Amino acid sequence: MIALSRWSPFKEMEELQGRLGSWMNLPGRATTSKEALAVADWSPLVDITEDEKEFLLKAELPGVKREEVKVTVEDGVLMLSGERRFEKEEKEKKYHRIERAYGSFVRSFTLPEETPADKVAAEFKDGVLLVHLPKAVTPKPSPMEVKVA
Repeated sequence: MIALSRWSPFKEMEELQGRLGSWMNLPGRATTSKEALAVADWSPLVDITEDEKEFLLKAELPGVKREEVKVTVEDGVLMLSGERRFEKEEKEKKYHRIERAYGSFVRSFTLPEETPADKVAAEFKDGVLLVHLPKAVTPKPSPMEVKVA
């Protein structure tokens, strides 16, 4: 029985580009070694939502430990950084495909003007980093009657 598979011309182009890059030793091109695949550049996916109280940034970090994530705020810029490490290769296992990217990452975001930097809070659970960016509470001006002279 013949198995059918979907043809993807872009995937073939990427594979060809990777083979040519490794043959020509071009920087930034994947080679056939597992170590080169392990240090591929990657960037976590991020969702940003807003409600009346805060902005909420959710970053997907599967396989990353809480200790390997750093969140900083400096000069109005929120910076997420860390590293997803390649699993140690076991000699008993034979790898057929490695598609997940590994290595260091850095993402930066400009804080909204109404967000006080000292109130930013973060939590990490189930492979998702949640960064809470509260909105500054500005008192609503009370109506004032102006006397007409």
